[in-house]
Amino acid sequence: MLEDRMRAASSPTAWPAAYPKGYAVVDVETTGLAREDRIISAAVYRVDARGEVEDHWYTLVNPQRDPGPVWIHGLTSDVLEGAPLFPEIAEEFSARLDGRVLVAHNAVFDWQMIAREYARARREAPVRQRLCTIALSKELGLPLPNHKLETLAAHFGVVQQRAHHALDDARVLAEAFRPSLRAAAAGEVRLPLHECRPLTEWTDRSVPRQPAGYGGYRQTSWRPARKRPACPYPNPGRYEEGKRLRQGMRVAFSGDTSIERDLLEDRATEAGLHVATSLSRLTSLLVTNDPDSGTSKVVKARQFGTPVVDEAAFGQLLGDVEPASEG
Repeated sequence: MLEDRMRAASSPTAWPAAYPKGYAVVDVETTGLAREDRIISAAVYRVDARGEVEDHWYTLVNPQRDPGPVWIHGLTSDVLEGAPLFPEIAEEFSARLDGRVLVAHNAVFDWQMIAREYARARREAPVRQRLCTIALSKELGLPLPNHKLETLAAHFGVVQQRAHHALDDARVLAEAFRPSLRAAAAGEVRLPLHECRPLTEWTDRSVPRQPAGYGGYRQTSWRPARKRPACPYPNPGRYEEGKRLRQGMRVAFSGDTSIERDLLEDRATEAGLHVATSLSRLTSLLVTNDPDSGTSKVVKARQFGTPVVDEAAFGQLLGDVEPASEG
């Protein structure tokens, strides 16, 4: 089936009218994964409706704090010291994103980091939809052993030159996105597009790290109210330790998380899980970093015998969610 799609994608076909007219393939490197972390480099490959590259852009960004895991991204404080602040590159970044669908590998993360930077700068990113290439590879049924960027690149014969360098990662993703998009068009596959809701305010709790000129913003856990789409899969029951999560499982969260709650919930939703706001006997799994706390969800989980995992374990489980159609 996949081979048929790929062959069809290489020949002229009628392009789906509902597909977007252009994309911005994005990669950002950051100081970490938490809500107070910052972007330190960003790259955008603009591609047209059929995935052909139009141009690309790259910049370093001075986070005015420690650069985080230098052993991963290679960007030291000395390298970033003379780089522009995010407000200084926001206009150019916007020009690259404007009117396009944001495409990224694990797009929820890139979008959340970008949205927070714009909110700090008292601006709004001109992005209304995003497309995750992990989700697209699942829609296409690509025979991948995992969903790492290097695995997707190898599947399409794309050679990585500098892993965890924003410009090269964006190039690799753009080159892998083109055949994915064409295979989707040939097979009339629905693109996994998701709405992007920009933050409209921001305050920083980590005041000592606050950059000058950011208008006294302080960080908070503020997030816009939103209604999530209904999960399309039936609840298969409770999570069993040592096994995979399965699409349709009801997941609840309790307590503080190192990664922003919206990010975790969006990742769960995009993986096909049902994010529940309360805990009941139907809940498949509770995610909490403090299983001994007295919150109502933790207490109910004890009463109902609901399985509990911490944030780190949940992140690992999200990387390999079993499709609802299996078994």
